[in-house]
Amino acid sequence: MKIALKILKYTGLALLALVCLVGVYLLAAFVLSRISVDKESQTQGEIPVYILTNGVHTDLVLPIKDEQIDWSKEVKFANTIGKDSAFEYVAFGWGDKGFYLETPTWADLKVSTALKAAFSLSTAAIHATFYKELTEGADCVKIYVSKEEYSRLIKYIQQSFITDAQGHLIYIKTNANYGDDDAFYEAKGSYNILYTCNTWANNGLKSCGQKASLWTPFDTGIFYQYQK
Repeated sequence: MKIALKILKYTGLALLALVCLVGVYLLAAFVLSRISVDKESQTQGEIPVYILTNGVHTDLVLPIKDEQIDWSKEVKFANTIGKDSAFEYVAFGWGDKGFYLETPTWADLKVSTALKAAFSLSTAAIHATFYKELTEGADCVKIYVSKEEYSRLIKYIQQSFITDAQGHLIYIKTNANYGDDDAFYEAKGSYNILYTCNTWANNGLKSCGQKASLWTPFDTGIFYQYQK
């Protein structure tokens, strides 16, 4: 009986500690995501960039081609299922490779995949999706950045990829595509509860002098800044 009571006691304390940690995490996420990093002033926006969410995950969407870069030279149309080239934009999202490739729906989520992602035990990937057009709304915000700001965003995204010995992106061959117009590439870093896919996107906005949260693990933090 005493052993059983001790087990119940320590189990209860462990659960209480877990609940407290989750509470602190969520509180920090809420507070820090509401603290704004202001947009750089005195810059002329020329290049359209979209901030897109599926309700959980944030992508940064850029023109496929402009005078500074042609993304399709490395993020190839031929790597998609549809192999269509009639697109105007490419969306980049960074995230946990296991989530991307092994979890097409939440119903497919494995405990092992979630634990690896939460505690930085897995590798990362970049999900690139082509779009012909985008519609602004609650899930899609359009901003304009200057050429200089865009060059910084290009650098930020490029530096997130792992490249081969020749400097080319490493395409991940998989059947886990979300549709006909997307592909996956090897990426640097590892996902964890402090650095999520949305943290990556938020940092991308910071890198080019746009409005962002001080820190956010959730897409709601980013979109809060653009709905004020």
